[in-house]
Amino acid sequence: MGKVKIVSIIYAIGIIIGALFFDVWGANTTPLKTMSIFAWTVIFIIALFFADKNERK
Repeated sequence: MGKVKIVSIIYAIGIIIGALFFDVWGANTTPLKTMSIFAWTVIFIIALFFADKNERK
C-alpha cells in the first residue's frame, strides 16, 4: 500500500472520530473545534505533499 493511501486513510479516520466522538459538526460548535478540523486538514495536505513527493522518487 502506498504512502498516499495510508495518509488518506489516517485523515479519514481522524475526520470520522472528530464527527462521532467530538461532535465537531454539532449545533454547538466552538471556534476551537473549527480550528482543530482546519489544522487537521492542513496537516493532511502537508503530509500528502511529502508522501507524494517521496513516492515519485
